[in-house]
Amino acid sequence: MSKLFIIPTPVGNLEDMSLRAIRVLQEADLVLCEDTRVTGKLFKHYDIDTRMLSFHQHNEHRLLESIVTRIAGGEAMALVSDAGMPGISDPAFLLVRACVKQGVAVEALPGPTAFVPALVASGIPCDRFCFEGFLPVKKGRKTRLESLLGESRTMVFYESPHRLVKTLKDLSDSLGPDRNACVSREISKLYETHHRGDLASLHQEFVSRTVKGEITIVVAGKDGV
Repeated sequence: MSKLFIIPTPVGNLEDMSLRAIRVLQEADLVLCEDTRVTGKLFKHYDIDTRMLSFHQHNEHRLLESIVTRIAGGEAMALVSDAGMPGISDPAFLLVRACVKQGVAVEALPGPTAFVPALVASGIPCDRFCFEGFLPVKKGRKTRLESLLGESRTMVFYESPHRLVKTLKDLSDSLGPDRNACVSREISKLYETHHRGDLASLHQEFVSRTVKGEITIVVAGKDGV
């Protein structure tokens, strides 16, 4: 079938892979992935031998037209990221948009992503929230933080381990040290942890702590719990 399938892959525990996702990956003509070595480990675990093609932020513009043409011509392709749902702080948007413009069918399967379990486990209201992804590292960082001062919804951020302390300090300075928050690490992996408290105390906690793995920060909105 001529279609682009968006396939979420485990963010930690390989058992989070759905039966449907495995079947689609087995039946696809080609699998587009960020890193063939990472996806190759997943394929080996589930005995998937579908051909792979590296597709990431450094080559997506160059490959975009040819991939859409091939799908329109009758191929079924699956797009995966190294972990989680493609398009959530990972390449995917440009390809999906190009397919939609060309009338190519796109189907996104439900499945793993880091911010949803982190949000639910935080203990902070999750009936209304906004996903901010990664804050700008330099240019635009202050402006982005200032734009969130009046945000009443719970906010969700991704961060790398080596920038966690700086980000907690910046959030504390911008939103207030007493703002309730939760730092979640290694979602669905063996050493998954959730550190809850106000932004000031969390900043102090991680100043003296060595952190590894992927980080999700959940922060209460203005006047939130």
